[in-house]
Amino acid sequence: MRTLREHGALSRAQLAVRSGLSKATVSSLVTDLELRGLVHSAGVSAGGQGRPGQLVDLRPTSVCGLGLDVHVGHVGAAVTDLSGELLFHRRVACDVPGIGPERAIDQLAELADTALAEVKGAVGPPAGATVSVPGLVDRGAGIVTFAPRLRWRDVAVADGLAARTGLALDRIAVDNDANLGAEAELARMGGAVDDLVYLTGDFGIGGGVIAGGKLIRGSIGFAGEIGHMAMDPLGPYCSCGRRGCWETQVGLGALLHACADPDDPVRDPTLDLDQRMRIVRSRAEQRDRRTLEALHQIGTELGHGVSILVNLLNPAVVVLGGYFAALPEWLVEPIRNEVVANVLAPGAGGARIVASGLGFTAATAGGALAALRRVLDDPTVVPAGQPNVDDEEAPA
Repeated sequence: MRTLREHGALSRAQLAVRSGLSKATVSSLVTDLELRGLVHSAGVSAGGQGRPGQLVDLRPTSVCGLGLDVHVGHVGAAVTDLSGELLFHRRVACDVPGIGPERAIDQLAELADTALAEVKGAVGPPAGATVSVPGLVDRGAGIVTFAPRLRWRDVAVADGLAARTGLALDRIAVDNDANLGAEAELARMGGAVDDLVYLTGDFGIGGGVIAGGKLIRGSIGFAGEIGHMAMDPLGPYCSCGRRGCWETQVGLGALLHACADPDDPVRDPTLDLDQRMRIVRSRAEQRDRRTLEALHQIGTELGHGVSILVNLLNPAVVVLGGYFAALPEWLVEPIRNEVVANVLAPGAGGARIVASGLGFTAATAGGALAALRRVLDDPTVVPAGQPNVDDEEAPA
């Protein structure tokens, strides 16, 4: 399954070579996967010597992955097919800290039901669902341990979602948004990079660290809380209760405070984040002085923190996600200048600073991909003889 997902359609002989399995084993496994509706015949291989081989490929519509997202100003959902193609994405604005966890999970469950209803008939049932949250998560229990920006502590998200939807509890996972974003970016790069740091750009700042192609979680799973690096002990208070955390300098709240007055439309919480960033972009393109000064300040402070991360981790790439990805023309250069000036290794240790290709969708897309990993890890979770969407739609 993983070999086909990475390389596309292959003959059984090619599968044997790339997977390191015997031809007999590959033949047996392909037959089993066909019975489960996860792979199908995909024509005949062209070229090469000898008899042409029958190609095998994933059946993308066999199952789907559901990614769900809880943030300060919205809940979101994304659905991808088995190939990773995005079939559905939507965000619904809501004041998550204000309405509390129970009502927020109500809205999340309603959006999950809507997402699955929208793709029903076009793709098979969900392999699972993964909820992304900006905070510390007990993944084994599906509990948000502490999410200061949401004002959540010890919230049983998986239990709550299972009780409100038709999703089985053992198919619901909860994870940190930056970790899911990092894995989504790694998948998007297609194996070109094995070491990266992904930064979320929202009211809170988080980090996902990939080293040697693997996500770094730490001893008890709480790695990546880089937004709470203490950058200024006399700085403003953070949502976590401490002073001078990095996110007080570079979080979305810091940008909005610097570039606009309280009654400015860009600070209207009912507007979608994309809309608000389009306003900021427009003003920057028109060379509005206050906006440009705010962006330069944010970029410089980002550069200070990124320099620490590059000195510590030596990544090949630092990926700017969230609102950072909407404004790379004004943020990347000051970040790069600070990194070059403050990283000990020559040439900034080879680290490139790039904008995310996924923007605000990274966490939900990563959640959907994580849900699909259940099938990739163990295809037997899909029962043999499962009805296939393609077959149902085929003419008699």
